Amino acid sequence: MSEPASFQDPLLQRMAEFLRGIGIEVRAATLDADTPCPGLWVERGAVLVDEARLAYPGDLLHEAGHVAVCDPAARAGLAAVTDDPGEEMAAIAWSYAAARQLGIDPTVVFHDAGYVSGGGYLASAFDAGGGPGTPLLAWFGMTLETRAAAEAGASPFPHMMRWLR
Repeated sequence: MSEPASFQDPLLQRMAEFLRGIGIEVRAATLDADTPCPGLWVERGAVLVDEARLAYPGDLLHEAGHVAVCDPAARAGLAAVTDDPGEEMAAIAWSYAAARQLGIDPTVVFHDAGYVSGGGYLASAFDAGGGPGTPLLAWFGMTLETRAAAEAGASPFPHMMRWLR
């Protein structure tokens, strides 16, 4: 059973409020089974959070990124994140943009315990203007890459034109 709730960790609460504000449901839950991302599970397009089992609060943004970039027709029925490499890269880029939008240090999301111990590399790559997944976000119409943004007189990634695909 899960319910909308406040979280004890102020950072987790701030992320949840942001996600709810852009249309991604976040609910407190008790997760009895182990999950691929400890303390998090996606059910019917909502991210369930077991704060007691959550190992890394920044993982919430990554899991929400999967919800945000999935096919809109499948979002409401999404029962788990897919292992599609494209969606994984897009979720990684999305979570970086979300961290920047919230003013959170990207290493909160890209910690060394995740991303096959390459979290620091990913954070550095995005900070330097690179990183995987940005072209997919642009293709989905969610952001603009540097050149396209310059041509349009708009802000490039990590600025998001819209948060949901």
